[in-house]
This record gives sequence, structure tokens and C-alpha cells, in this order.
Amino acid sequence: METWFYEVVSIEGDYANLKRTDIESDDLKLVARALLPAEICEGCKLKYELMQYEVI
Repeated sequence: METWFYEVVSIEGDYANLKRTDIESDDLKLVARALLPAEICEGCKLKYELMQYEVI
């Protein structure tokens, strides 16, 4: 089981741009907001584990 950590960089309509924080990377991941917790905001920290995102 792998765990990844992200920060919400921006929210654009039905999508959010996430940046990995557990590794060095400038790449952004575009994720549908339907897959993310409803309470996300820009700057929120997320944990991705077992195919689910969770605010930390």
C-alpha cells in the first residue's frame, strides 16, 4: 500500500490542481473535484491512500 501527499495549488471549476509534497516535483496533477473531499480549498494538504483523498 502506497501513500502520497499533495497540496491543493488551485481550484478551477470542477477540477483541482494538486502538487506532490512528499517528493521533489514541479508537476501538477489535475483531479476531478468529485474525487476529492468537499471541504478542500487552495493550500489544503491531502493524503492519498487506498484510492481515496483525505484532508490532513
